[in-house]
Amino acid sequence: MTPDMSCAQWRKSSHSDEHGGACVEVAVVAPVVAIRDSKNPDGPKLLVDRVAFAAFAGTIRADGHDL
Repeated sequence: MTPDMSCAQWRKSSHSDEHGGACVEVAVVAPVVAIRDSKNPDGPKLLVDRVAFAAFAGTIRADGHDL
């Protein structure tokens, strides 16, 4: 089942500047987390399990990076 993306509330890192740059955006769309390229918001989205995304984010933070 594909989640309804029409009500997704996309967000990107607070470290992104107002010019966009090379950013990804994420949105929690139950039961998954959707990830997209901020430069191509109508393009494809990567859908990942919430547990897998939490592990990914935890790994990034553990390596001293911020989301």
